[in-house]
Amino acid sequence: MKGMKIFLIVMFVSFIIAGAWDKVSIIKEPVHFVLDPTFGALLNWDLLLGMIIIVLLLNLVLVLIHKYTTDQEKLKSLKDEQKKLREEMKQLKDQPEKLMELQKKQMSNMNESMFKSFDLVMKPLLYTFLPIILFFRWFNDFFIALQNPKIFIGLGWFGTYIIFSIIANLLLRKALKVY
Repeated sequence: MKGMKIFLIVMFVSFIIAGAWDKVSIIKEPVHFVLDPTFGALLNWDLLLGMIIIVLLLNLVLVLIHKYTTDQEKLKSLKDEQKKLREEMKQLKDQPEKLMELQKKQMSNMNESMFKSFDLVMKPLLYTFLPIILFFRWFNDFFIALQNPKIFIGLGWFGTYIIFSIIANLLLRKALKVY
């Protein structure tokens, strides 16, 4: 519960900072100072390719932060345990009594594993939530200045980011063996 309180505070502060983006120049200006000549230059060079490179870099950083701030062994064991229960349930589909017993066991374990995995994934969010919020605010400013061009299959920056981010995240997690 302590982790949840800290996360809610970080989230609240992040949203206050994001809301003050246009009102408090000390927030917006340093972000533009750093990102305009770096990621902005990539996007000015080639919008689609720049977006793909940025998404890959961001997701690489996020996946690495997740990998090194979580207990990967514990996450793997939770995943393996859930997989084992699913396999047992498939084998028992012809035996309703035993299946019900296993489902009850699964439900009781689900609450415990849900809280364990929740605590395990909160830590990386503490490190990444504010930077991602600031990055998205910068993205919004950058693409508004370009009059919100369509980047990929008729999508704007946000839709393009989401599609490529999902793909990059899945590939990077698999390649780096992150649970």
